[in-house]
Amino acid sequence: MLRVMDAATVAIAAAVLFGAIALFQVALALGAPWGSFAYGGRVVRDDGTLPPTYRLSSVFAAALLVLFAVVILVRGGAIGTSGDSTLVMVMSWVIVAFMAINTATNLMGKHWVERYLFAGMAVVLVALCSIVALAGPS
Repeated sequence: MLRVMDAATVAIAAAVLFGAIALFQVALALGAPWGSFAYGGRVVRDDGTLPPTYRLSSVFAAALLVLFAVVILVRGGAIGTSGDSTLVMVMSWVIVAFMAINTATNLMGKHWVERYLFAGMAVVLVALCSIVALAGPS
């Protein structure tokens, strides 16, 4: 028998994926030599790291991804009690739109990791976040 997952479970899956991407951004900010996998591969230095301004950008991206995870967890009813609020509902759809745009920008990246892996993750996040945004709290 097919069991349909509730919104909280879908929200948790999205939060885990957001968390994984946030960890990647933190690693970039700390100097991991994976700069060719991010920002279209256009700003990577010879040693594979990002320049300081883009490291700061990665810190901001990580924080934004954590915020996205929290909003989706609230909307799905996995945490908190305000998943039905208008603000949370609107923010969840903003996240869906942001991730759709992010998919398009990832597809323009130079490196296959950005084009296929990160774009694929973004597509999955669009789907998961859309489900949560539509369903609301479980």
